[in-house]
Amino acid sequence: MTSPSPAAPHPDEVRSPLSDGEWHRMHPLTPLLRGGLFILVIGGIVVANLRERLLAMILPLFSPDFGDGNLPPDPIDYILDQHLVVTALLVILGTLAVVLVLFWLSWRFHTFRITGDDVEVRSGVLFRTHRRAPLDRVQGVNLIRPLVARLLGMAKLEVIGAGSDGNVKLEYLSTSNAETVRSDILRLASGRQLTPGTSGSPATRGGVQQAASIVSAGITGIVGGDDQFDVEPESVVRIPPGRLIASRLLSGTTLALLALLAAIVVGSVLGTPWVLFSVIPTFLGFAAYYVRSITRALRYSIAPMPSGVRVTFGLFTTISETLPPGRVHAVEVRQSIFWRPFGWWSITVNRLSGRSMSDTTTEQFTTVLPVGTRADVERVLRLLLPALSEADWPFVFEQGILGPRADDPYSTTPRRARLLRPLSWRRNGYLLTADALFFRRGFIWRALAVFPLARLQSVGIAQGPVDRALSVANLTAHVIAGSVPTTVGILDRDDALRAFRNTAAGIVAASAQDRSHRWGAETPDPAEAETVP
Repeated sequence: MTSPSPAAPHPDEVRSPLSDGEWHRMHPLTPLLRGGLFILVIGGIVVANLRERLLAMILPLFSPDFGDGNLPPDPIDYILDQHLVVTALLVILGTLAVVLVLFWLSWRFHTFRITGDDVEVRSGVLFRTHRRAPLDRVQGVNLIRPLVARLLGMAKLEVIGAGSDGNVKLEYLSTSNAETVRSDILRLASGRQLTPGTSGSPATRGGVQQAASIVSAGITGIVGGDDQFDVEPESVVRIPPGRLIASRLLSGTTLALLALLAAIVVGSVLGTPWVLFSVIPTFLGFAAYYVRSITRALRYSIAPMPSGVRVTFGLFTTISETLPPGRVHAVEVRQSIFWRPFGWWSITVNRLSGRSMSDTTTEQFTTVLPVGTRADVERVLRLLLPALSEADWPFVFEQGILGPRADDPYSTTPRRARLLRPLSWRRNGYLLTADALFFRRGFIWRALAVFPLARLQSVGIAQGPVDRALSVANLTAHVIAGSVPTTVGILDRDDALRAFRNTAAGIVAASAQDRSHRWGAETPDPAEAETVP
């Protein structure tokens, strides 16, 4: 009698062949994408030397001298006159051979592996680099698809590490392999024990079949706009393009543009007309900013995933980032006075980006809702703050963002110090609950910052000479640096001291109960934990 075969493990508990602990190579076209700048430089040199000939060939009507042979001499004329055609072809072929060999060596020595503890990447031929990201310190995984990579059906993964310049990049993989690797990394980071996979890797297909699938996937990704290899849940927020464009025009940037134009006009009227020449560069600079900010936020979506929250955005370069549970250290809901008649808000977060402070792309990873209505904000906040109890939600919108209301629970600026907050002294305040610390600020630009206690490192109070004279103090929540302000000022001194003591105790209690850093690990039974062997 044969024993019944064991049940097959669930697909979510199986490793893919790409995370088997062995070294794997990147996509064969990786050197082409990584060396794109070198190719552009060579192309620029060629165009610069042949610009007259190329212009005459492309636009012959604008180059009447092309047929008469009156064009300025260029390298092609020299090669023809000196009968060096064969030599030039040999030089070109030799250069292409050298470039191909260098590209092949770059691909040959560029490998990655995923073990049960780390994600590692090795690269370089003469100068070797080896980067490693511990899985239990992973702060997120971003899948980035630049336009050219999307055309080729490729993407790069960026594993966010805990530290400045601590990211590990896997560039480039086919889109299907990138999705598979991302899923493996997130499942391993959650603390799950995955069983080895048995199916072959999709990278082992024949070259012709793989090339055909790459081109097909690239075209599908450009036209459809979605990754076809990973079934994404429906976004909880839809941002109409008209609202997005209007929100960018109704901003402080437009106010600065109008002020600058007014200054230019006044300067030209007062006797310095040369300042009018700065109008065109000013318009071009601001237009570039508007286009860049709008295209980055187009095709936005945010949805819950088993491994956290997935945020996708970008028109030309599509970025799909996954925020695992417990990786958001602060959340701020903000509304400018220009958006108030429309009821629009934006949400930013403080999170570890793994990038250096000089990296200018860090800001785009802090905005998780570019513009949204109240319903949109509530949906996004519930995704980002799942640990917030239901009893705390009235403190978010009714009493927090839109407050103060009757029976305001926030401790605010006392009347004796209203001169230091002449417009916002009624709104300026804090509230501490069992799960979070709330900072409410602003009258013209209204904002509410939420700090989960499990993510707070410490809390501090400070006083200046004027604060001491008025018996007020400033309260600061210590979390990782980011775009969310972490200080609320001009509080009553006794309220600030009370917040200092109670917040410190709340941090200890919340941190002891927090298990979000290994969200997929099985929670041990308390009865078993107390059993003495």
